[in-house]
Amino acid sequence: MLNRVKSWKKIKPYSPGKPIWELQEELGLEKVVKLASNENPLGPSPKGVAAISERLAELNRYPDADTAALKEAISGKLDVSKQQVIVTNGADELITLISEAFLDEGDEIVVPSPSFSEYDFGADLMGATVVPVPFDEGFQFNVQKIVDAITDKTKLLYICSPNNPTGTYLAKADLETLLNAVPERVLVVFDGAYSHYATAEDYTDGIEFVKTGKNVLVLQTFSKIYGLAGLRVGFGVASEGIIQTILKVKEPFNVNSIAQAAAKAAILDEDHVNASKEANASGAKELYQAFSELGLNYVETMSNFILLQLGSDAEKLYNELLAKGVIVRYGKIWGLPEYVRVTIGTKEENKFFLNALKEVLN
Repeated sequence: MLNRVKSWKKIKPYSPGKPIWELQEELGLEKVVKLASNENPLGPSPKGVAAISERLAELNRYPDADTAALKEAISGKLDVSKQQVIVTNGADELITLISEAFLDEGDEIVVPSPSFSEYDFGADLMGATVVPVPFDEGFQFNVQKIVDAITDKTKLLYICSPNNPTGTYLAKADLETLLNAVPERVLVVFDGAYSHYATAEDYTDGIEFVKTGKNVLVLQTFSKIYGLAGLRVGFGVASEGIIQTILKVKEPFNVNSIAQAAAKAAILDEDHVNASKEANASGAKELYQAFSELGLNYVETMSNFILLQLGSDAEKLYNELLAKGVIVRYGKIWGLPEYVRVTIGTKEENKFFLNALKEVLN
């Protein structure tokens, strides 16, 4: 217990991107563009919004504790069984549940670094140790380094692909090599929150490896491509045995009825998904070109954000962008003080950001 108490002292509250209203009130700004939280700039799935309206009259009833209808939709979409799916209150809750189900004091988790901070939070909560594995140059995954970091104490290995905050990914062949090398007692958690945006031919969302029986849990979310971040719906896909283990620590009624209905409709909204992909690809090209013209280095992304290098003045420039009504994410929280992470917005949002960026650079 002493070790767990020490771990709790290390826990830092999650620091979300500054909301639009707060910056407007703080600086008296009329227009603010938020490109900090990797939200879908096209808004929520229209089918999801319609489903919400249809369920409003039933809010006096508790939600389905088993999320049966949503599981049916997910399993049908991904061609897996309902018993292989768990639905949670955002992907964050699933990461916490995985930690509670598989970690004890003194255990270790391996995480390529920098990556999503919630993996560390789950480990700290359980008194486990985080073993970071630095990326290679260009923020590329190094499978051998990851495998070498595994010890007898390792229980979980997290792979975020495309990775947040770098936008880089692990190729299918490399993931297969990794899964074959990892001991069976280590659960590989493949976080594919941004998988819908990936366009590389050698990318995999990991589902195919669940189907072949690998010891992997694939995590996805309705917050990104489906535009339902405000409802908090995430899910995991794994073998039935892994899912049953996690269900032992899940609270009942964890996903509200509105969220379940919206997600069930959104996962079938191909028009919205395709439009979001197209807008993201177009926006990325637009930003790449502008960054190149400004002489700025950036990391090519497989996601809906770009890691942009601003140099030693990055924090100053970040604050100056805030003053002009542009919210991006400063990289110091990931140990990247020369970088900011920029969500790819609408054409109008990207233009507003680029104009502000040119002004602060000059």
